Amino acid sequence: MQKKLIAAAIASAFAAPVVASAADGAGSSTVQVFGTIYVEYSYAKQGRNAGAGLQPDRTSTDFLQTPGSEIGFKGEERLGGGLSAWYQCTSTADPRGQSQNGFCSRNSALGLKGAFGNVFIGNWDTPFKRTISPTAVGGNDTGIWGTAFLLTGDSTTDAVGANRANFKKRQNNSINYDSPNFGGFQVMGMFTSAQASTATLDNQTNNKARVWSLGLQYSAGPLYVSGGYEEHRQYAGVGALPDGTKDRGWHLGAAYTWGPVRVGGLYTQQKFDVAAGEVKAKAWHAGVDWTIAGPHGLRAAYTQAGNMSGVAGILIGTASGPGYRPTAGSDTGARLYQIRYVYTFSKRTEFNVGYVRLNNDNNAAYNLGGLNGAHAPGEKQQAVAFSMRHTF
Repeated sequence: MQKKLIAAAIASAFAAPVVASAADGAGSSTVQVFGTIYVEYSYAKQGRNAGAGLQPDRTSTDFLQTPGSEIGFKGEERLGGGLSAWYQCTSTADPRGQSQNGFCSRNSALGLKGAFGNVFIGNWDTPFKRTISPTAVGGNDTGIWGTAFLLTGDSTTDAVGANRANFKKRQNNSINYDSPNFGGFQVMGMFTSAQASTATLDNQTNNKARVWSLGLQYSAGPLYVSGGYEEHRQYAGVGALPDGTKDRGWHLGAAYTWGPVRVGGLYTQQKFDVAAGEVKAKAWHAGVDWTIAGPHGLRAAYTQAGNMSGVAGILIGTASGPGYRPTAGSDTGARLYQIRYVYTFSKRTEFNVGYVRLNNDNNAAYNLGGLNGAHAPGEKQQAVAFSMRHTF
């Protein structure tokens, strides 16, 4: 009898805080742990590198990547009157032990939502990124299957004013609004605080960088259509150009599901202000995701970056790797081909194996995702890769 009384007392002690929480608020609160663990193994041929001062021959290499791997927790509390408070903290989860980014380093925010929509502040994918990603069917965002380096320069988390070439940002210090869903239509808007200006002198130009991003999407049944526009204001660098410089980007795309087949495509363009005018980058993508039978599937995609146009001799981004853009001129485009076999173990676990090839024009030197070294223009790169994804 005494043991039963002790057990009942312990159970009551643990239950009391839960009962109190429900009684104190207008509704119950929830907490959820979620995540994605993704690993890809690639064997790539990087091509010859015969540029002046560089190695005459670059050997093939194998490497591991974990793009998109994350673990997070989120929760929501109903406040009454249709209003809810919510939060999310998502962090990088790299099973290799290599990229150990900080806590809440991925989509993380605090917000209020109700009949008016959803308002939140934090580190979050921009509306431009959130509306372009669903139309990039057949490819991934980053990694060996990634398409962002050709379509938008890069895709990563950025501070305000950083990574000028990137138009697919997870933007920190952002203030966001998502409208309600009106018969399949939804509008999303975002702007950043002028965070970097707190550490610059007031007599310098371009010292108040800011991002404005807008997205519109329609989703009903098998059809998805989207468009986005984004401005990076005063991103040219402190003192580099007069105030008022703007880098602008936009995209239009669609995806359609017909039984076991999903097809999609998009077109995107970015313009960068420079001292003597502007530089323009343009690209397009088409892809298919086909569930053939049972667990067997096929993904294929073609992505093309056009020639850089505008003021010759201006380079936007770094000399290689994510964010690379060639100087404006002829033969500065590239073409990306990829095809994968997909085996779906369950709704949460899948395996891929496939082939990807990147053909640079004579004056371009783009890299496949994961290959970041500078190389001679016109090089071809190719890889065979295996990948596995599990979500929870």
